[in-house]
Amino acid sequence: MAKARSSFVCQSCGATTTRWQGRCDACGEWNTIVEEMTDSGVGAGPKSAKAGSRPTNLVPLSGETESAARVVSGIAELDRVTGGGFVMGSALLVGGDPGIGKSTLLLQAAAALANLGRRVVYVSGEEAVAQVRLRAQRLGLGEAPVLLAAETNVEIILATLENGPAPDLVIIDSIQTLWTDRVDSAPGTVTQVRTSAQALTRFAKKSGAAVVLVGHVTKDGQIAGPRVVEHMVDAVLYFEGDTSHTFRILRGVKNRYGATDEIGVFAMTELGLEEVANPSALFLDQRDEGAAGSAVFAGMEGTRPILIEIQALVAPSPLGTPRRAVVGWDAARLSMVVAVLETRCGVRIGANDIYLNVAGGLKINEPAADLAVAAALISSLTSSPLPSDSVYFGEISLAGGVRPVVHGSLRLREAQKLGFKAVSTGRLTNADRTSGLEVSEYSTLQELVGRIAANGKPREPDRDEW
Repeated sequence: MAKARSSFVCQSCGATTTRWQGRCDACGEWNTIVEEMTDSGVGAGPKSAKAGSRPTNLVPLSGETESAARVVSGIAELDRVTGGGFVMGSALLVGGDPGIGKSTLLLQAAAALANLGRRVVYVSGEEAVAQVRLRAQRLGLGEAPVLLAAETNVEIILATLENGPAPDLVIIDSIQTLWTDRVDSAPGTVTQVRTSAQALTRFAKKSGAAVVLVGHVTKDGQIAGPRVVEHMVDAVLYFEGDTSHTFRILRGVKNRYGATDEIGVFAMTELGLEEVANPSALFLDQRDEGAAGSAVFAGMEGTRPILIEIQALVAPSPLGTPRRAVVGWDAARLSMVVAVLETRCGVRIGANDIYLNVAGGLKINEPAADLAVAAALISSLTSSPLPSDSVYFGEISLAGGVRPVVHGSLRLREAQKLGFKAVSTGRLTNADRTSGLEVSEYSTLQELVGRIAANGKPREPDRDEW
């Protein structure tokens, strides 16, 4: 009998090597290399059948197509992120930090669909059936006709799903707990996660059921297990939030049947997650309108405009190396804005401690926030509060110019709806200028700095901060 061959697989990135080593050359992580059997998994075993013996049919690109059938959950924020509901025959991956509310949200979606007459199966690999029932009763969902199972073996799960009427929605919580007989490695390893996800994805395509996989998130914010799992599924959603805040953000990072970068906003309550119809009002709640260093940014999350408060604090540094603390924004982007203020605008700000915070715990990655960050920094440096009825958006170039951004009309419409009167930005189109707001267009950042500084004064005039 031939000896089974083995390979060494990194449990962080999925890279394979021929021998064990302490550090993975692909991702740089330490002590993540684990020995796994190569003669196992999908396609392993005796190669009696020839894969190329049966040709496939070739069809032309043009032809009639049918729109994807969807299962609408009735939870508007969830349906928004998925593109209008769960697509039948698709696989969806939901990731998030432990305790953020993934299981709560999916249990609410399962109960909502089951109450609409859909056949929903909830398979828990981490909790017993009694624990799931207790959570459902706590959320007021104890009477929902959801079918439960506590199982971790993939073959048993598939046999159960294929025995009886085809389900409309299958929730697997979580993919890291599953294991299959085809693989000899332990549950949670790269090969087990990949093989289990592939088997469940094949079941979704064959049966027409929507399969939702729950994935854990590591400390660096990525779904535990190989990145190949994200490529196998049709949609990837991240559940974000902070335990110190009540709201949660469901963000779509991949969707083959809808738009990406869409977000859904929920608020965590005693009865589970509740939808937030107006996220801008939530993020601007209890805003310090008269405080220096506070600017309102008109941002875009997918197709939804959102107004967010950006807070900045510039303080003299007692250290040789000033501090830079950033929460909710890119630290490298802040360094670029500070460098432009120093070099192009003549603002002596680099020797100070700088603290930047996106209020509410939301994380933004949009370059359009450059102008709002710069306005908050100058406001804090000069102790000059910004107008409370004004919003800011615009991208700053390394030459000190203010570049226009996309979706200007949507941003202005959201600001006007919430009662704002003025906007400071780059060049706008003629269509955007008809919003009814007082528009201040800036071609360079120095123009905005001069306007803000004219209404305030340096915190320490004798230090020659300008």
